[in-house]
Formats: sequence, structure tokens, C-alpha cells
Amino acid sequence: MLNTPVLILNQNYQPLNVCNTKRAIVLLDLGKAELMQDSVGQINTVSKAFNIPSIIRLHRMVKIPIHGRRLSRIGVFVRDNHTCQYCGTYSKTLTLDHVTPRSKGGQHDWNNVVSACKRCNHHKGGRTPEQAKIELLAIPFVPNYAEYIYLQGRNILADQMDFLLGYIPKTSPIHHRIDLEKETPLV
Repeated sequence: MLNTPVLILNQNYQPLNVCNTKRAIVLLDLGKAELMQDSVGQINTVSKAFNIPSIIRLHRMVKIPIHGRRLSRIGVFVRDNHTCQYCGTYSKTLTLDHVTPRSKGGQHDWNNVVSACKRCNHHKGGRTPEQAKIELLAIPFVPNYAEYIYLQGRNILADQMDFLLGYIPKTSPIHHRIDLEKETPLV
């Protein structure tokens, strides 16, 4: 119960991060945040009862660093939906591929790294997609702060996801994927 995810909003209602219930209650109790939406249930202490928060908003504005979206293997795999960006194969055993190889001046950043199956990565080797005569299925992109929260792979509750969707561009592949997940019933 103390590890339930809580969405933290900036003073201007912009999503900042996801923390656990314990941290959120401390922020609320210290007067650093206000409760925007509570979850189901309460936590009882000796002297107080706290509603379990789902979304809290900070009273002070926190500056979001532009460089804060760190590139990670898992982040790239989630961004690319665990799909090879050359052949479209879904797999949990993917590799990272630099679209423009580092030996040819390519950078190790969100705009140049994609998920690739071992076969396609081996076929492409140290060449560009044009030289290897293969095409990218989707252009790699840098996720914005709301997409990055989603990509971190933390458990996000349905009411929090509805809030995050407002900050994820409708043209984003992540927005489209979230819409598909909502439509797919759990079996």
C-alpha cells in the first residue's frame, strides 16, 4: 500500500514524476503539496488517518531540466514497443542499433538509437539503412517529459494515465499505443 504510484504535478499542473505513497504523504504532511485526487483506501497512524493519494500538486514551481530525459535501453525498447524498427518483429530479445553508425559520426542519443532484432542489426552492420538497403519503420524521437514518465516503466494508474495523456501529443506513437491499450480488454 505504501508503494502505490502517485503522480506528482508541478505548480502549473505539468506532470513531473511518479513517487510512492509514503513520499507523497510526507510531501502533503509538510505542506509542500496539495492533494488533487485520492485513491481508494486510507492509511491510519496513531494520531491521523491519511487518504491514499493518487495525484498531488506541488505548491512551488520546479524547473524541469531539458536534458533530464536520459537515454536507456529499456526506454528505447518501450518507446519502440519492443519491435524491431527494420522488420517489425516483436521480441523481448532486442538489441540497440545506431541508425547512423558511431563510426560514421552518429551520436548515442534518442534521435539516432532504435530497437533492432539480432538478424537486422547483424545485416545492417556498420552501414546506414540506405547502404544496407533497409528502411526504418518509424523515425526515432526524443520523448517529452510526460512520455518519459510513461517510458520509465513505472506502474501508472488509470486516472493518472488520463492526466498524462493531456501532455502527450496526439501525433506521438506513444499516445496511439496508449489509446490501443485502453481499447483492448483484459482477458
